[in-house]
Amino acid sequence: MPTFVRTDKCDGCKGQDKTACMYICPHDLMKLDKDGSETGHAMKAFNQEPEQCWECYSCVKICPQQAIECRHYADIVPLGGSVQPLRGSDAIMWTIKFRNGTMKRFKFPIRTTAEGSIEPYTGKPMPKMADIGKTGFFTGADNGGVMAGYRAGKKDELIRVK
Repeated sequence: MPTFVRTDKCDGCKGQDKTACMYICPHDLMKLDKDGSETGHAMKAFNQEPEQCWECYSCVKICPQQAIECRHYADIVPLGGSVQPLRGSDAIMWTIKFRNGTMKRFKFPIRTTAEGSIEPYTGKPMPKMADIGKTGFFTGADNGGVMAGYRAGKKDELIRVK
């Protein structure tokens, strides 16, 4: 089931040009109804094409007001239940509410390193721009790069037709 916005909770991300759910949606489905002409609710976000929703939960997790919901997969949350994630700076907590009122919470870390501490180029040599056009620059193979058209370890199997 696609995502839906609870209009009683949504504040349109305080009237910014682009809401958090609009920013994060990989399929560009979320939209802000600025004047209320499309949904009858001014300054509220909504899913403009629910049938196209991938159910990736990106918008559900990023919403600061927890206004976006989605019926979770039946193998985790039975029909009639609901699930709501709450994202913090170091963990995400999933709250599952079952039909009978029972609630369960699961907390998972979202980072293994401190924010901003990763230095991806540490210990790597600086590239020489003069070498960029040389054969094998990317792979390091002197015989044509990308293993010269052969599968790794099996030079008798030719992949490319010459």
